[in-house]
Amino acid sequence: MKYILMMHCPRNGYGSFGAWPKDAIREHMAFMHRLNGSLSKSGEFVMAEGLADPQQAVTVRADRDGTPITDGVFPEAKEFLAGYWIVEVDAAARAHAIAAQASAAPGPDGKPMNMSIEVRQVLSAPPAEFV
Repeated sequence: MKYILMMHCPRNGYGSFGAWPKDAIREHMAFMHRLNGSLSKSGEFVMAEGLADPQQAVTVRADRDGTPITDGVFPEAKEFLAGYWIVEVDAAARAHAIAAQASAAPGPDGKPMNMSIEVRQVLSAPPAEFV
């Protein structure tokens, strides 16, 4: 089963990451690379990506004629999606264990950040004959 593990960052977390001490950023990124390497070695890694600052995000919907209509990020959001992993594991419990591991990434002081990681199963589309 595939799961997406979505790392949520507090609203003030995006701007502060770049301001962390260089050693803290290196430690944080080394942790992420070790985690991804471990998941690759176990055969559970599908992909992972960090996302750009929410200030660069837009919401898009189609107008009646299909023309894209964009809107900016809504300031009332208290958390933003910072990045994600897609893993392929045998059970939800394993996806939860990986999420807990990712949640413990070190922060600027070297202590675990205990970030919120949302875990959701990735579903397959129905076969074409059902569409």
